[in-house]
Amino acid sequence: MRWVSRPLFWVVVVATIAGGGYAAVRARGPSVRTARVVARDIEQHIVASGRVWVPSRVQVSAQSAGLVVAVGAVEGQRVRAGDLLVQLDDAEARAAVAQAQAAVDQAAARVEQLRRVGAIVASEALRQAQAQLEGAEKTFARTRELANSGATPPAELDDAQRALEIARAQKAAAEVQQLSSAPLGADSRVALTALLLARAQLTGANVRLAQARITALDDGVVLSRSVEPGDVVQPARTLLVMAADAATQLVFNPDERNLPFISLDQAARASADAYPQIVFDAVVSYIAPSIDPQRGSVEVRLRVPQPPAFLKPDMTVSVDLTVARAAGALTLPSEAVRGAATPEPWVWAVEGGRAARRSIALGLKGEGSVEVASGLPAGAEVIVPDGRALSDGQRVHTECD
Repeated sequence: MRWVSRPLFWVVVVATIAGGGYAAVRARGPSVRTARVVARDIEQHIVASGRVWVPSRVQVSAQSAGLVVAVGAVEGQRVRAGDLLVQLDDAEARAAVAQAQAAVDQAAARVEQLRRVGAIVASEALRQAQAQLEGAEKTFARTRELANSGATPPAELDDAQRALEIARAQKAAAEVQQLSSAPLGADSRVALTALLLARAQLTGANVRLAQARITALDDGVVLSRSVEPGDVVQPARTLLVMAADAATQLVFNPDERNLPFISLDQAARASADAYPQIVFDAVVSYIAPSIDPQRGSVEVRLRVPQPPAFLKPDMTVSVDLTVARAAGALTLPSEAVRGAATPEPWVWAVEGGRAARRSIALGLKGEGSVEVASGLPAGAEVIVPDGRALSDGQRVHTECD
């Protein structure tokens, strides 16, 4: 009996002690982790992924069909304005230029011939026609006198009349020919028009010849190449894509809710994902005037005053934009605030050893902490959520108890 009664006694004692401990825990509430409202400097940042922006992306194509005989650039190569990119077969174009040049020379010779020879010949022809007309007039006058006196038959008078009319017609034709050969005459205008047409055709032939040689319009870098010697290309087909040189810029697309915090000339820090250890400065230079309706974001560009040499077009970068600062602001750890993304954020404050729900207004949102604009005084103790449900007025035990 003694051996049996002793274990029973210990069981009763242990049960009494355990029950008393449980009642003590319930009396003072669960143990919670807390944080206090403290005054310190805070910065709000927008951190986003972006890329190196290419302000001028040039798609190089041919203006006419042709056979590619040479390609003067490869991907990643830096080219200067005027450098050869693609050479098309230009044998036919060169022959057309030679033919057009011959037509110009011929038309120019015709104009020169009219200027130097045509006018002289026309003047001489007019002088001869004038002399013939004068002779015909004298012959007609003399024959008429003889016919009136009966010394000459009427038939001779008719012949003299016809000769006079022919001489007059020849003189009129010579006058017209002289006017036509003059610098502003019809023949001269026709010859000058032919010369202008030949020169225009020569210009067109030279343009078509130049189109066979595709060169860089600006300094830049070749991004891609889709043509090889021996290819037959068609107009408007993209042969190369170039990034024209310009001031280095970055572009990223923050959520439109951040728009009130972004302004021109704001300072930022950036780093390329390929070289995360190298951080460089950037400045906001452009904010898009409209919002992307599909993504609800706004395009922001940043100027890089001193870009690292390793930056390449379309390279992925991380952007850290400082949008606001506050000195000596009341702050809490971000994890202590509930509903921080809603219009009515709140916290569980510890007041007199009990949990009290308190609505607060937030200011700046820093890295790991937020500014308490109103709702809590400095030094207030706030419960950090751990997944357990609490109720308003519930007793809690903190490390400060």
